[in-house]
Amino acid sequence: MNSQLLFDGVIWYIAFLFSTTCHEGAHALAAKVGGDPTAFHGGQLTLNPIPHIRREPLGMVIVPIVSFIYAHWMMGWASAPYDPDWQRRYPRRAAWMALAGPAANFSLVLVAAVSIRVGIAARFFRMPRAASFTHITEAAAPGAVELVATFLSVLFVLNLVLGTFNLLPVPPLDGHTGVTLLMGEDTARRFLEWSRSQGFGMVGLLLAWVVYDKLFERIFRLSLAALYPGSSWG
Repeated sequence: MNSQLLFDGVIWYIAFLFSTTCHEGAHALAAKVGGDPTAFHGGQLTLNPIPHIRREPLGMVIVPIVSFIYAHWMMGWASAPYDPDWQRRYPRRAAWMALAGPAANFSLVLVAAVSIRVGIAARFFRMPRAASFTHITEAAAPGAVELVATFLSVLFVLNLVLGTFNLLPVPPLDGHTGVTLLMGEDTARRFLEWSRSQGFGMVGLLLAWVVYDKLFERIFRLSLAALYPGSSWG
């Protein structure tokens, strides 16, 4: 592994830990506000990544590092516990709890986008000729600002992926529970019970990846067009 790849890997992992922790912390906060303190008591209502790593060491440490070594980008997962009885009693609250995770990711996309635009206005950054996962913006001059530009690029793309991917209405993704906001409470309960009994799990994730692979290019181009209005990427 060369020094540039190692540098990028460290940036990716910092952004991954922060983004995933915010995602799960948002789930835990929304659940507690909605009356389910399970994740709070489990230590997930925090921006400290350690409790999340302890709960999911495979998804928070091993898979992200291995995926970066082989694919040069990171994938992984974390989780926040909840009370299934609470979900059955309050399916709408559970739906808002599920959507809180992607909402946290979209908030981080906005933070990264605003930071990039402010950096461009201050002449620290500039729009690159070609965009990639680590190259949404670039430093206007060599130095420490290059590290910041790379971090903001990764933060932007990673949270765009986490937010949009998790909205797919396929179990076990957040969109599967979030979509029940469009249903009556009795229908939502039956839908969740039925999907849980089917044990979709890995099949659902594989289906989601197949679908998302066909959607991501368009999502990526639209996000670049929003970040750089009038650019040829849009």
